[in-house]
Amino acid sequence: MELTMGNARLEMGSKYMTELRDANDILDNVEALRTRLKEDGYLLIRGFHDREEVLSARNGILQKLNDMGRLDPNFPVEEGVIASGGKSAMFGGPVNSEDVNMQGFYKLVTQEKVMRFFDRLFGGESMTYDYKWPRAVGNGDFTGAHYDIVYMGRGTKQVYTMWTPLGDIPYEQGPLAICLGSQHFEHMKSTYGQMDVDRDNVELGWISKDPIECVDKFGGRWATAPFDAGDVIIFGMFLLHGSVNNITNRYRLSSDTRYQLKSEPVDERWVGVKPKGHYAWGKETPKPIEEARKEWKI
Repeated sequence: MELTMGNARLEMGSKYMTELRDANDILDNVEALRTRLKEDGYLLIRGFHDREEVLSARNGILQKLNDMGRLDPNFPVEEGVIASGGKSAMFGGPVNSEDVNMQGFYKLVTQEKVMRFFDRLFGGESMTYDYKWPRAVGNGDFTGAHYDIVYMGRGTKQVYTMWTPLGDIPYEQGPLAICLGSQHFEHMKSTYGQMDVDRDNVELGWISKDPIECVDKFGGRWATAPFDAGDVIIFGMFLLHGSVNNITNRYRLSSDTRYQLKSEPVDERWVGVKPKGHYAWGKETPKPIEEARKEWKI
């Protein structure tokens, strides 16, 4: 099986692409979960969320897309078929109690079960950023290779992203992909990993759009899997990741939410009633990533 990432085609089982492994067998052993995070860089947990709750969150976001005219009216809303000319969409922002379509999503990623899991993982009371990142990825779109730290590195570095597929996501719909071992790319961590997109204004924040270059030049191996509604994957700020291309006519719905210890410093851009978010990035002509990479000698 071949998967497309950007302009590259990667054969499953080759030096460039393999399958993710799940962590369900160690779910009740917090020390084993922490060890797995250090060794693999991620936790794939199957069935973490209740499937029906995920589908409820999905339906709310699909209704928003429908209200925006981005769904094909010839198909049921719940199928998420992209309208002619329909583009990807981001619904990033804080919890909005007046947005009825988003309530299922907010409940899903902030409920007691989620917060208690992160309490166990961190070994203390956890918190989630008020800003959330649900998105709808359209046909042909993908995400290039990046560390999350470049977007949210002003507080503690011990922050975890929880990527939640909002629906079933087969290979062809563009699931998340991670670069195995990239949490140990020390030169990358000490250069690109110290970037702040608001301070440095580097385009996109992606280190590369080419997954083959990432493996050949930096090391590691890409890994992905099909996801079912209810699955999640959790990883830290210094794990290189991106996504497979969505080659279908349906939106890929997913979300990124962030969690950390409540007692540790927080990046002020992502908390509060009205988080300011990225206040400077993109306001002026950005520095090309190629130029930044030359400076970093990457």
